[in-house]
Amino acid sequence: MDKMKDGVHTPESWKIFQIMAEFVEGYEKLSNIKPSVSIFGSARFKPDNPYYKLTEDIAYKLSEAGFSVVTGGGPGIMEAGNKGAFAGPSPSVGLNIELPHEQSGNPHQDISLTFRHFFSRKVMFVKYATAYVVLPGGFGTLDELAEILTLVQTGKSAKIPIILVGSEFWKGLIQWFKDSLVENGTINPNDIDLFSVVDDADEVVKEIFEYYEQSGFTPSEEEQEALLLL
Repeated sequence: MDKMKDGVHTPESWKIFQIMAEFVEGYEKLSNIKPSVSIFGSARFKPDNPYYKLTEDIAYKLSEAGFSVVTGGGPGIMEAGNKGAFAGPSPSVGLNIELPHEQSGNPHQDISLTFRHFFSRKVMFVKYATAYVVLPGGFGTLDELAEILTLVQTGKSAKIPIILVGSEFWKGLIQWFKDSLVENGTINPNDIDLFSVVDDADEVVKEIFEYYEQSGFTPSEEEQEALLLL
């Protein structure tokens, strides 16, 4: 097999421009949505699911409180989040992703972006987030939860409220964190304090306001520097 000659561009090398375009569009459209809350959860929940209805209530109350609401733009919990925010006064934002199945954009979005790459989309979830609200979900939800926990734990992102909604759903995972991760020394015991667990919409809003009453909404110089490196 012949070696590639110098100066010959592979198709992969040109994808950098597509990736750059996603970042530029994201920065331009989302730079004015702060304060915002990113909401995650299963795409598979139907409107009659209690978590769907709870998410809609959470998003509406966040919008009423002055927070833009950011979701993945699809069905299920994402749709509920956008729907609740769309009914309120603050922007409802959908960061859609092109997938072969499961994902189709919901109609409740004031600001809508579509990404081909998960990693550029994930940066947008974090970069402008004042808080993360995580409803029950599958692998994608766990991926986003692990992402923000890692970024905050390592100081690569500003410390923000990370709120898990649904104590019954999350209790097994949290116990595993304690029994396996803490016990084996793969995380520190105080890493468990990076998140909180609540069960209703009012608690979500209360948790966010109580956090920022103590720390203020303006990031420190170190946190601003970390956000620039995202």
